[in-house]
Amino acid sequence: MIAIINNLIQLLVILLLAPMVDGLIKKSKAFSQKRQGAPILQMYYDLFKLIKKDSVVSETASWIFKATPYIVFSTTAAAALLVPVTTLLPAVPFPGDIILLFYLLALGRFFMCISALDTGSTFGGMGSSREAMISSLIEPSILVSIFTIGLIAGSTSIHQMMVTMAAVGNPLFQPVFILTFLAMLIIILAETSRIPVDDPATHLELTMVHEAMLLEYSGKHLALMEYSAAVKQLILITLVANLFLPADQLIPFAGSGGFLLSVALYFLRVVLLSAMIAVAEISTVKFRFFSIPNLAALAFILSFLGFLQYFILGR
Repeated sequence: MIAIINNLIQLLVILLLAPMVDGLIKKSKAFSQKRQGAPILQMYYDLFKLIKKDSVVSETASWIFKATPYIVFSTTAAAALLVPVTTLLPAVPFPGDIILLFYLLALGRFFMCISALDTGSTFGGMGSSREAMISSLIEPSILVSIFTIGLIAGSTSIHQMMVTMAAVGNPLFQPVFILTFLAMLIIILAETSRIPVDDPATHLELTMVHEAMLLEYSGKHLALMEYSAAVKQLILITLVANLFLPADQLIPFAGSGGFLLSVALYFLRVVLLSAMIAVAEISTVKFRFFSIPNLAALAFILSFLGFLQYFILGR
């Protein structure tokens, strides 16, 4: 019973905070450009407005197009259950759950790609082919990064990884974790379709990737797709925050007070990483599509150097 309650709390925290994190990134970008920008809670308003509208579905669309929003949201919500927001609120840990996490997200991406092809839209096909290429390029960096942390923790359980990194104290003071952290930041930018890989605010036909796959969606279906993207973004930020910026070891007391303090520290770290993502977007421009492999190569080099660093100095 306690495990079920923990899972429900875990899921609610991720689902409720996800739109706010997207708003924080947009607000940070607007502040740097000396604009007022949209309110931090704007995505909540947009989702509520979309949910009240009916969906327009093409006559050529099959069941895949209609089922994809629900499949994407389901896989993302299931992935949210695997990433504890705090070590004081562990879900049911098991070996290999970090691998399951990324392949649940990959399953959602697969259905997004085939649904974009389902309506026969030119832009949808272009976006899905680009998304498939980017994901295949970035996946080796993901695997090397998580296996490096897994070797250090002696497990591929996310909870065990978090406990091990908390025992380290300050992971970013060690070269192996610095390299892996930088690789994970690039992975977040690629997986969430942000600058320099993609621009989530653009609708230019020749540059969009993620938005091209959503052009045919509207109403409730679009709300689910946009919400799933925000949840996925928070899942990856949570993973990086809890692995490389652990704070639960600083809590001097247990109980409900310690849990609330842990959640507050979690939120502060999420805000910090959101600001870093905003700075990364502000500091660069949208890359040409054929320059994205260079960025993926950089992420792989960083993650592989971290892997070698573990065997040379850190083992």
